[in-house]
Amino acid sequence: MIQQYYADAFAWCYGCGRHNPLGHHFETRWDGDGTLTEYMPRPEHTAIPGFVYGGLLASVADCHGTGSAALALYRQEGHEPGDDAPVPRCVTASLKVDYLKPTPLGVLLRVRGRIEEIGARKVVVKSEVFAADDLVATSLVVAVRAPQSMTGR
Repeated sequence: MIQQYYADAFAWCYGCGRHNPLGHHFETRWDGDGTLTEYMPRPEHTAIPGFVYGGLLASVADCHGTGSAALALYRQEGHEPGDDAPVPRCVTASLKVDYLKPTPLGVLLRVRGRIEEIGARKVVVKSEVFAADDLVATSLVVAVRAPQSMTGR
């Protein structure tokens, strides 16, 4: 789970920050050639009774995209999670989500991503969000390395 290796100063994201006590704590990992984030929606994620609100799907797709980008850049630099080298921290330059069908509450969400493009600074990640076996949303994230103004480097 790449988010476990983000530097302490950059581990506060509401979606994936391990230090944010109120956050979702999304975690992204390699799964074969792709990436995977799993999350169980909670009752407070209700849109209408029995269904998840779309903002949660956008949030998990967003953090999955930046986590996937960090994994890809780290691997491109010759590292894997658990190495001693600092993990690249990415931010979202663009997020597109297409909602395909209502997402039931109480069903594990699985976001499966693939790296479509990788450069020195930018990574494009396409993902599919599943509720059980149902494809409920797709996303496209353009992630970039966090700018110097955010990292102090």
